[in-house]
Parts: sequence; structure tokens; C-alpha cells
Amino acid sequence: MTDNAIEITNLSKTYADGKTALNSVDLAIPAGSIFGLLGPNGAGKSTMINILAGLVNKTSGQVRIWGFDQDVNPRQSRAAIGVMPQELNIDPFFTPRAALDVQAGLYGVPKSARRTDEILELIGLSDKAEAYARTLSGGMRRRLLLGKALVHHPQVLVLDEPTAGVDIELRQMLWTNVRKLNEQGMTIILTTHYLEEAEAMCDEIAIINHGEVVVRDRTSALLGRLDAKTLVLRLENPVPALVLPGNVTQEQRRDGQIALTYRRSQVSAGQLLAAVAQSGGVVTDVTSEEPDLEDVFLSLTSGKAA
Repeated sequence: MTDNAIEITNLSKTYADGKTALNSVDLAIPAGSIFGLLGPNGAGKSTMINILAGLVNKTSGQVRIWGFDQDVNPRQSRAAIGVMPQELNIDPFFTPRAALDVQAGLYGVPKSARRTDEILELIGLSDKAEAYARTLSGGMRRRLLLGKALVHHPQVLVLDEPTAGVDIELRQMLWTNVRKLNEQGMTIILTTHYLEEAEAMCDEIAIINHGEVVVRDRTSALLGRLDAKTLVLRLENPVPALVLPGNVTQEQRRDGQIALTYRRSQVSAGQLLAAVAQSGGVVTDVTSEEPDLEDVFLSLTSGKAA
């Protein structure tokens, strides 16, 4: 086992209709991390996940999961990964307990090594263990999908849009469980359209667009890529004309505050405040607004989605 849970080298996938979903992708995901895989619809995220899960055959390239090459050791590589899919693909006539036991059997987990009760408790379905899946709410079914992904003790867990369409309570429960699993050493790969979740949860993020990785970096470093910052000022009295350094944009907001957007590489907050004072402005309150992950995402993918 290396330092990486996943190693993808020169991975490509072209479908029979000629569409290229992935184009020579190289990506390494560190073991023990929570890793975000983001991109617009049609960017190639689902194809990559399905290749990792062994559900789609790649056209070319190499995939190693927990040190096992998919082509050389397909059984071991598949056993090292669990996937919580977007779709609610659950047999309606199985109880949660039966669904977990069947899934464990499919992975060859002996009865003595199964953790059905432990998983039911983790996903909050102990009291529904014997209820038919068709009677479960949508949120409970999504919890059951997480349980099914965990039955074979995977080292890597993929969460494909896990909180799409769920309520706040379920979302919080899911992230609590994900953090707990990660603290126990499990590597988590997350795809999501909720960028604030990726920003809060992920150690590192890769953004895929048009079948290629356009950027991969630590979350904090990605946010630092945007040079723009905004100071929001409340002045004691209106100032007819602020004399500001070049390349600073000024916006008068409806609440009476003034927003000054500038580039940190060109001017400092101190210089801005000094310029306001020299223009006769008396600042009574000041706040700053930093760029968020959505700004980074849009700046990298705007106009390029497949």
C-alpha cells in the first residue's frame, strides 16, 4: 500500500457513440483524506466513479485502488471500494437487515464477520431493521444506500451526490457519520453540487471539466487562487467622491454600505482605509468578504462544460 488510496494514470473513456467522457486523466487521492470531485453536469465525474466501482470498462489507462491494479487484481480492487450511488436502487421487498446481509454475501463476507447491527445503528435504522424497504422514507432509503456501501469493510468510500434532495437533518447526520468514518481511517471521495459542503468537508478538491482535470489542490489553496477581496464599509456621513487607488471598484449597496473590491496583489486593505480617510470618510464599521469555492468553480468551468 502506497500513500495514495487511488491512483489514476492516463485514464480515458470513449463510448460507442464516439463521445469522450474522460481524456487522459491523471489523479492521485491520498489515503485517509476527504477528497472532493467536482464538475458541471456531463464533465465526466460519474464515468470516473463507475470505472472505479468496476461498473464501466475504461478505454485505456491504469487504475489502482488501495494498491491493487484493476486489470491485474480486479477482485481485490473492487473489494477495497464502496460506492453510495445517486439512484435509490433498493429492493422494496427487503428489510434493511436483509438488504445489508445480502449485500455482504455478494462480497463474500462470512456471517461471523458481518457488522449488520453496527451499520444499522450507524445509519440510524436500528428501529427500522425489520421494516420493508418500500415503507421507508426517501431519506431512510438513502441512509440504507450508505449502509450497503459499508458492508464489506472498504478502505475507500465514494459518495456520489449523497445529499441531493435530502433534508437538513439527514444531511447533518450523514456528514457526522462521514467524519466518524474518516477519523477511523477510511478515505472518502465526495461528489456534490453543494459547493459549501465541499468547502466545509474536503481536504483536497479536483475539478473536472470536459473529461479533464482542470485543477487539483488543497481546498484552502484553491480559495486562495482568487486574488479579489471586498471591504464593506459603513461611513458616518456620505462622501461625495472617494479618491481610491486604481483598479478598485466601488459599489453603493442598498443598506447604505459601500463595497470596495480590490486585488490583494495590487493594494492592501490599509491603503484603502487610508484613501477613504483622506477623502473625508469616517468609517464606523468594516467587514471583509472572501471568495468562496463557488467563485473558484465558476472561474475554472464557465463556458467549458461538455
